[in-house]
Amino acid sequence: MADTSDQAASQDQAYFDKMKQQILDALETVIDPELGVDLINLGLIYGVDLDESGKCTVEMTLTTMGCPLTDMLDADIKRALTTIDGITSVEIHLVWYPAWGPERLSRYAKMALGIH
Repeated sequence: MADTSDQAASQDQAYFDKMKQQILDALETVIDPELGVDLINLGLIYGVDLDESGKCTVEMTLTTMGCPLTDMLDADIKRALTTIDGITSVEIHLVWYPAWGPERLSRYAKMALGIH
């Protein structure tokens, strides 16, 4: 009996791992219009989760509090993620801790923004 439940758990984990990669890939297509770099490489995405009902939760921050592009980014994130089969809804949680800083930028983002 344990083998069957272990196998099912392993399949579930494989599914969620695959979905997480698809979510991150989709978020990489969402570009910050002010900086021209995607949210992943900017280091704005702190975490993603997917529950059994298909609700995807994104925990993220912004480069500045009160960013005027919040609504646009929310819409772009939801549009990108709802194209993935298996995602039925998207919830975005803005967090301010830990605070975003340039150390969160990927090497690609630093090069794109001319930061050495």
